[in-house]
Amino acid sequence: MRRALDAFYRLGGALSAINLTLIMVMIVVQVLSRVLDELLAWLGFNPLGLNVPGLAELAAFMLLGATFFGLAYTFWQGGHIRVTLLLQRLPQSAHRVMDILALLSAAAITAFAAWHSAWLTWDSYDFGDLSIGMVPVPLWIPQAAMVMGLLWLLVALLDALVSLLSGRIAQLHDEVPQE
Repeated sequence: MRRALDAFYRLGGALSAINLTLIMVMIVVQVLSRVLDELLAWLGFNPLGLNVPGLAELAAFMLLGATFFGLAYTFWQGGHIRVTLLLQRLPQSAHRVMDILALLSAAAITAFAAWHSAWLTWDSYDFGDLSIGMVPVPLWIPQAAMVMGLLWLLVALLDALVSLLSGRIAQLHDEVPQE
């Protein structure tokens, strides 16, 4: 089970990286096409007009995917910000209690956000909402990425909570033994 969950989190990280890579490729192509058009105009030729309308909106939607798909992977790798100033001064038992309370709170907040994001996504789908901009994108598509990312994070939080409660890890972001 541990290997399957780790692969699940790595998949989220990979999807996040793919989104970031696509954003970079789109921006580089856009910049190079503008440079080429300027160079052609400077040389006295007609510009090719390779400007892609709506690129900024598409990049914003991909940034949403990159952010939310990467949440669970980043959490499981210990990349989220934690305030350890107090935790490092607590005895091990109190540290464990604080980790459990933090995971319960984070799971509740994430479940709440996922639930309401899912309703928002359903409403956008049901009403046929489209993005405002050059390229009309059905809003439920990027919103679905947000919901999936939140659900991914919820699984990671619950996984960490079960691992902590079962004693497989002593405190949050300790090494999880491989099964």
